[in-house]
Amino acid sequence: MKTIALIFTGGTISMKVDENLRSVIPALSDEEIISKISGINKKANIYPYHFSKAPGPHITPDIMLELGNKIEEILLKDDVEGAVVTHGTDTLEETAYFLDLYLKTKKPVIVTGAMKNSSELGYDGPANLAAAICTALDDTSYNKGVLVVMNDHIYSPDEVMKTHTLSLDTFKSLELGPLGIVDQDHVIYYRARRTVTKIESHKIEKKVGLIKCYSGIEDDYIDYCIQQNYKGIVVEAMGRGNVPPKMALAIQKAINHNISVVIVSICPSGRVLDTYGYEGGGSYLRKMGVILGGNLSGQKARLKLMLLLGIENDTERIKDKFEQDLY
Repeated sequence: MKTIALIFTGGTISMKVDENLRSVIPALSDEEIISKISGINKKANIYPYHFSKAPGPHITPDIMLELGNKIEEILLKDDVEGAVVTHGTDTLEETAYFLDLYLKTKKPVIVTGAMKNSSELGYDGPANLAAAICTALDDTSYNKGVLVVMNDHIYSPDEVMKTHTLSLDTFKSLELGPLGIVDQDHVIYYRARRTVTKIESHKIEKKVGLIKCYSGIEDDYIDYCIQQNYKGIVVEAMGRGNVPPKMALAIQKAINHNISVVIVSICPSGRVLDTYGYEGGGSYLRKMGVILGGNLSGQKARLKLMLLLGIENDTERIKDKFEQDLY
């Protein structure tokens, strides 16, 4: 049997209700979680590793970097043929995307979690873990990068997003659908995933902001980033990648201060493009020197920019590397 590393970082999958607090907290040990996966000893040898017991909102890019290094270290072992990472769902898509850009291994790395805690009826943690392990075991998962497996569906990290606060099928790829499914322990891929160029960085630039655009927004948020010596800004613009005029002026000011500015859309699907030429339109911003973020979410674009700024300070080279594979 293959050996799969099971790396625990925390999240709802490791939680239950504390009767004194009357709320959900991290409580289950790694061993207790493994014991709930029925029949796993007939499928794989499990190599457990306790990384943390952190709720999703406690995960930072620094922790993602540390986790990536630990996964690489574990997968250097010849007898470990893949890894499954448990994670809180609030930041699961961010960590999965970060790891997908960062990890160099060709071995399968699967990120999963749970929407219900272990005190609830219908606790989905064991089923999600079982499906994730099946995906890591399957030979066709080799050299596919990092994958997200939730609710028996397999997703690409650059496409998947958490779409609902409660539903078990919260993780979706709104435009393209899942890469595949896990059906009675069998892994079936419907399509290939897009190529992702790895970022050869071992540090991140923390001073990267994320600003959501809204009607009437002015220049104060970007001015603050300039004053605080931010190195990068991601703007969740309107529609195809358009902003109000006063924000456009602030973006120009930021670019003049050698700050890399990435434009993505507040829309949950569709890509940004330099279509509109009016003041603040995508074409207008493109001529200023903004980076177009394709159909990435603001959170993911921020992580990609953080990694690139860790190795580059030339805005044109950052632009070229950021936009690679997006179009």
